[in-house]
Amino acid sequence: QVRLVESGGGLVQAGGSLRLSCEASGNIFSINPMNWYRQAPGKQRELVASITSGDITNYADSVKGRFTISRDNAKNTVYLQMNSLKPEDTAVYYCKFRALPTRWGIWNDYWGQGTQVTVSS
Repeated sequence: QVRLVESGGGLVQAGGSLRLSCEASGNIFSINPMNWYRQAPGKQRELVASITSGDITNYADSVKGRFTISRDNAKNTVYLQMNSLKPEDTAVYYCKFRALPTRWGIWNDYWGQGTQVTVSS
């Protein structure tokens, strides 16, 4: 069983920074891609950033130039460095991995429990 645990959320003033982490544990042979999503109250969950095993990154237009996604394959961990935070970045942030538990297994999607990010104006 694959388990994702997020950390790093909190309350920050506008213009501040936070760094989120998401570590996977359990039976993992490969992870591709690693993603960060967010969901604000009353809104749909949206993709914020993704990173492939080849370190190809993709960002939502709303966070380009402010957020940076990175991964540590040895630790099965993905990070989201968030700078110049805005009140509209307030949301619950979730990591999602597409993982292969064993070499001969099946790719599945796994979600973290979410971490709250609140940006005050």
